[in-house]
Amino acid sequence: MNPEITAELVRDLLREQHPDLADRPVRLGARGWDNQLWRLGDDLAVRLPWATGSADALLRNEYAWLPGLAPRLPLPVPVPQRFGEPSERFPRPWLVTTWVPGEPADRAPVTHTAQSAVSLAAFLTALHRPAPDGAPTGRDRGGPLAGRAEGFARGVVAATEQGLISDPQAVRAVWHDAITAPPWAGPALWLHADLHPANVLTAGGALCGVIDFGDLCAGDPAYDLSAGWLLLPDDGVDHFVAAYRPAPDAATVRRARGWAMARVLSGLLIGDAGVHGRPGGKPTWGPPARAALRRLQ
Repeated sequence: MNPEITAELVRDLLREQHPDLADRPVRLGARGWDNQLWRLGDDLAVRLPWATGSADALLRNEYAWLPGLAPRLPLPVPVPQRFGEPSERFPRPWLVTTWVPGEPADRAPVTHTAQSAVSLAAFLTALHRPAPDGAPTGRDRGGPLAGRAEGFARGVVAATEQGLISDPQAVRAVWHDAITAPPWAGPALWLHADLHPANVLTAGGALCGVIDFGDLCAGDPAYDLSAGWLLLPDDGVDHFVAAYRPAPDAATVRRARGWAMARVLSGLLIGDAGVHGRPGGKPTWGPPARAALRRLQ
């Protein structure tokens, strides 16, 4: 079981493994789905897993691959600087990364539509390069949509029963169109694989950073392209698709819409859990999911 994460614990871990950083001010930055983020001075942060068992492997994945990719990305990202080994004091791995300023888009949505659409397209154009042999694969992310079919069907039933969607047939129609589209035939490309509103930062209504690369993997770019429907205002998706290079074909757009709908269901259910007080809920995830549902139908 994790010990309680406090500023004093963070300082103790730094004293043990990275003593040159231990005198910097420490303060809580954010509590995410997998990790807590503690500010370390003005330009660094400490990421420690706190909620899910999968976070350990995700931190190791981020530390192994992101430093090599970060220099080519046109938006600021949290670049790992140091690795923290599990210890008696804290039995899980942890990271020291650069700090990326901004507000998560689930709390401060995008309002500068055209600018943010171009920024998101440029970011994904730069990231989506062929991944090397040995690159991680993304569980059910970035692979064929058929691998998510059973979970999608359960999600539609649950969201309908909870009154979160009013037209389940329209939701299923988007999924059916996506799952019957031709599959990705190109090389496996690098994917962020978790581009939802809580992992994208804004400043003044414009995208200003991308965080949480634990799910970084290789696969079909349609998974990341689904973020256009989740992040951008109603008139932003066309700008985004037009700015992405190489221009996605119709099949890729169809698959992206299907992935977007699957992620909408997750956002609705997780957001509803937060509203109704169930463990793990994130009430700020509900509004962007409802907006994306409207855009997709």
